[in-house]
Amino acid sequence: MFKFITTILAVFSLIYSTAANSAGDPAAGQQKSAICAACHGADGNSVVAAWPSIAGQHQDYFLKQMLDIQKGVRKNDQMAPIIAAMTEQDFQDLAAYFSGQVAQPKEAAPETIEMGERIYRAGNNETGLAACMACHGPNGIGNSPASFPAVRGQQAEYTTLSLKAYRSGERANDQNAIMRDIAAKMTDAEIAAVANYIMGLN
Repeated sequence: MFKFITTILAVFSLIYSTAANSAGDPAAGQQKSAICAACHGADGNSVVAAWPSIAGQHQDYFLKQMLDIQKGVRKNDQMAPIIAAMTEQDFQDLAAYFSGQVAQPKEAAPETIEMGERIYRAGNNETGLAACMACHGPNGIGNSPASFPAVRGQQAEYTTLSLKAYRSGERANDQNAIMRDIAAKMTDAEIAAVANYIMGLN
């Protein structure tokens, strides 16, 4: 836990020392968003379980993910060819547009809500698993200055795939390996439960 807290403080220090204002234009982003709508929904609320909802996502986080995918830092064979020719200004405009959309929670399965809520809010002391809300907030809105993403209403299948990718090391573009360290402590059942809980979080 001490290592986790130390890492969080280091991230905050880095973010605050290098923070820059976004220069995105939401109106331009809306015009450019047609290419995104087929997978992520016109307003950023995905209706396909494996594709993430991006409505209400923080601009800096959105921008980082797009740049990481474009540069190959984050492997995504579906997204990479779609955004290959886009500029950083395109990403900033899209980020400005989607950050202003409202994330819509979905109906979570009742069977694992209790377990998912417990992990999200308290973690697992026996395995040293930190609470998700330490970074993502009690309502799942994340922390924009620290580049911790909003997760409320996210598709459970997408969250499950992401956590397993962090756990295996397939996805490694998280700051200071925070998500890899956390996911490494999670069982498949814990991942499924917290993903389900997040999907219904509002």
